[in-house]
Amino acid sequence: MSERIVVINPNSSVDVTEGIDAAMAPLRFADGPRIDCLTLAEGPPGIETQRHVDGVVGPLCALIEREGNSADAFVVACFSDPGLHSARETTPHPVMGISESGITTALTLGERFGIIAILPAGISRHKRYIRQMGLEGRMAGDRAIGIGVTGLNADGATDAVEERMREVGRQLIEEDGADVLIMGCAGMARYRHSLEDTLGVPVIDPSQAAVANAIAAVRLGYSNSTMKA
Repeated sequence: MSERIVVINPNSSVDVTEGIDAAMAPLRFADGPRIDCLTLAEGPPGIETQRHVDGVVGPLCALIEREGNSADAFVVACFSDPGLHSARETTPHPVMGISESGITTALTLGERFGIIAILPAGISRHKRYIRQMGLEGRMAGDRAIGIGVTGLNADGATDAVEERMREVGRQLIEEDGADVLIMGCAGMARYRHSLEDTLGVPVIDPSQAAVANAIAAVRLGYSNSTMKA
């Protein structure tokens, strides 16, 4: 049986899942693991508060349990990494969070990273997570575009979202000193290449970073040490 990586969008927005799925194209190759992107139907339309983060943990772990026998690795595709540690206690397979993966990838591409967030309320969660990782000194800044998850993929919104992301990206580079940018929401996947071309610094889609890590873990035969503790 071929290897399989399951990418879970923990919000209920199918448009976001479709965007994540499209972003997986460079990571799908003939002899590589199959990559399936799933939507957590029980999730809110967008994960934008700590209450949203906490509320999806149970359904997320239940989905991982259901998929566990047919998957070799999982990716939690929300920048808040909801339920990441609980998920790692649910399955022996590797579980990647896109925030954790995006940040660690940024460390290999620049000295100081900047995060393009969706809403101002999310910035405190990001900063708390980065403190827990011990990486405050490597973060240049975290700025919000002021558009929620569902607004990222609304009909006719592409140009306005892209322009706002460019504005915030320039601020992070010119005012905060970032030399690598991380898109702080899985729903931003479609904007990576245009931002990178315009801003002239590496721009990380954290979902791509997490799936790249998952592919490496599967191919190298890694397992999840949390289940062995």
